[in-house]
Amino acid sequence: MAQIKDILNTMEYGPSPEANGDVVAWLKNHSAPFGHFINGRFTDAGNAQIIDVINPATEQRLAGIAKGTAEDVDTAVKAARAAFGKWSKLSGHERAKYLYAIARHLQKRERFFSVLESMDNGKPIRESRDIDVPLAVRHFYHHAGWAEMVEDEFRGFSPVGVCGQVIPWNFPLLMLAWKIAPALAAGNTVVLKPADLTPLTAIAFAEICHEVGLPAGVVNIVQGDGETGALICGHEDVNKVAFTGSTNVGRVIREQIAGSGKKLSLELGGKSPFIVFEDADLDSAVEGVVDAIWFNQGEVCCAGSRLLVQEGIAERFYAKLRKRLETIRVGDPLDKSTDVGAIVSPLQVKRISALIAKGVEEGGALWQTANALPAKGNFIAPGFFTEVDQASTVCQVEIFGPVAAATTFRTPAEAIALANNTSYGLAASIWSENINTALDIAASVKAGVVWINCTNMLDAGAGFGGYRESGFGREGAREGLYEYLVSDWEKALPLVKETDAPSFSALPVASEKVAAGSIDRTMKNYVGGKQARPDGGASYAVYGKGNVVIGEAPLSNRKDIRNAVEAAAKAGSWGGATTHNRAQVLYYLGENLEQRRAEFIELLTTSTGVSEKKAEEEFDASIRRIFYYAAQADKFDGAVHSTKSRHVTLAMNEPWGVTGIVCPDELPLLSMISLILPAIAMGNRAVVVPSGRHPLIAGAFYQVLDTSDVPAGVVNLITGERDVLAKTLAEHDAVSALWYVGSQAGSAMVEKASTGNLKATWVSNGRQRNWLDTVQGQGRDYLRRAVQVKNIWVPYGA
Repeated sequence: MAQIKDILNTMEYGPSPEANGDVVAWLKNHSAPFGHFINGRFTDAGNAQIIDVINPATEQRLAGIAKGTAEDVDTAVKAARAAFGKWSKLSGHERAKYLYAIARHLQKRERFFSVLESMDNGKPIRESRDIDVPLAVRHFYHHAGWAEMVEDEFRGFSPVGVCGQVIPWNFPLLMLAWKIAPALAAGNTVVLKPADLTPLTAIAFAEICHEVGLPAGVVNIVQGDGETGALICGHEDVNKVAFTGSTNVGRVIREQIAGSGKKLSLELGGKSPFIVFEDADLDSAVEGVVDAIWFNQGEVCCAGSRLLVQEGIAERFYAKLRKRLETIRVGDPLDKSTDVGAIVSPLQVKRISALIAKGVEEGGALWQTANALPAKGNFIAPGFFTEVDQASTVCQVEIFGPVAAATTFRTPAEAIALANNTSYGLAASIWSENINTALDIAASVKAGVVWINCTNMLDAGAGFGGYRESGFGREGAREGLYEYLVSDWEKALPLVKETDAPSFSALPVASEKVAAGSIDRTMKNYVGGKQARPDGGASYAVYGKGNVVIGEAPLSNRKDIRNAVEAAAKAGSWGGATTHNRAQVLYYLGENLEQRRAEFIELLTTSTGVSEKKAEEEFDASIRRIFYYAAQADKFDGAVHSTKSRHVTLAMNEPWGVTGIVCPDELPLLSMISLILPAIAMGNRAVVVPSGRHPLIAGAFYQVLDTSDVPAGVVNLITGERDVLAKTLAEHDAVSALWYVGSQAGSAMVEKASTGNLKATWVSNGRQRNWLDTVQGQGRDYLRRAVQVKNIWVPYGA
């Protein structure tokens, strides 16, 4: 037996196993395959296809689960629908009591859930014990609070309805809490599918739902694989889909539910930068790497898998990292001294190993711990690559394992360029003792979560979610609750019959009635602050009152959209302007539009055929709308979230960037201004398809833009066939968000075509707004849709 004095000399760890007798006994008591939890009770597996659940560290079978069928999913959705009426009508206080009870029961069983999670998933017990389960408890407590407050804090909003939720295998219980807690707090009911590899803590959670007396049907858990998940997402009576998983599957879901009217939030993959400046505390940064990429075996969507190290300290930092690797312990997840546990499945081991081999093949130098791996189980030695370039596979592809890729940079500008050299945008970690440097980089990096001198900090009080192909929507905090609510005004909009589209023929109109006695009115597109002829050289006739041809407008094509997007991309400084400066420009725009009142009123009557009184009403509302958003430009701001001690978490509203806007025909001036102004007030640059039936309004409007100090490229106007141009905008990878007001078919097309870069979309689904109404036509809903929230964790206090 080792003597204490010898242990103090060697500092070697001995075994410190966590007892798992309670979990083993629980599994024995459930020796039959698990069924589903539907309408408040567990179903029998019956003759269902059984999926084995394997302990990744021992390769032993833990249990079996039934694969959910279409019938199972339909039964669960019907149970959720039946329960929705009563649950949504409960007071917030009544819902809060249930969420509080769930939190308390989870807390009383923390050890049981920790052991079960580690056996099911392979993660070290100290991670499940100290991070996963306490965070899951925190989410239920936090959202019990939101349930109490939702009626006051979210006036004008209602629960979405039945929520279909599909979660991954890397944080099984925590992801369940992230999904179920806000859904229930907002008044929704749930059908959730856990990962088929790690379903056991969801089953134990269902038992807690039963114990606390949660009304039947409020939470339903259907087991199964990807096919079962697809059945849930695609079910016609599901109102909201929430998915966490791979970007490729996120694309499939986006396409699958396009046009269904379902609300969607996606938390997808990442390739997050971990940036180390030469003035950083290198020892702390090394420990940060441990938490960034070797935490949870690297099976973390926000893992800091790209190490960007300033050139002057790179070799010293790599030496410290290699030395730290020597002390990393890989082994039994139930050993409290284990640092890195088991990979979730042999298939995942195969995938990670193939990517590691590819990195070596491409010339990378691989450094891995020399400590022996267990002879049995799914284990991979943690490590990192050096001598790789930005085009290397390991620098571009999400490995989702305990291996990072390290490259160097010289200047802060280069660090930003390298950090943003990815299609993802989930998280970033910045290490510097210079707060100016750290905050400057935090503002410039394209990521939904930024940690300064820390990493993988998570809390229910701070939103979590990504930019670009890391998905859209947030989980946690106020912004996360919006994902489970719908504005009452939008929910009540009437579905209108689509009118016949205007003719977009480029043929001459000599036989048509043409307005006489006036100079020919032929407008151009407006791109980069200049009038531009359409690429194809074609125009179409514009008809006004009495079906008379009153002018011509460009019949634009894909290249015109491309030129407009390029011009918008070059106007990035607009997003960096102060909110006060943006407000001044917008006030000036309203002032200049007012000076041309008589001209626009005449044009509205000539173009749309409305009375002068109606035209005056539309024009006056347009002026008020411009002034409203000018006022909001410096007032719709972020928040400081209360999260963990010694940190202040800043929730910053950031513009999407290049935003596509497709306008309706009704009230062509007011609807166009109502859509453009909130976007540019928040710092976006807009590529706008104005009314196809009344485009001459836009031709007059760009003359006002020319005289109003709106920088070139901030607003670009492209006329032509609405849905043709909308499809091009949806497919364009440089467009980050797209608003479409039009038909049901067009809405479905836009959502489906947006899957390439997974841009955020806001479509009308054929429902018509009353643009004169200040609830439907303007407000904070528009501003909220015009931004994405970046949460920045800043060290604060001692």
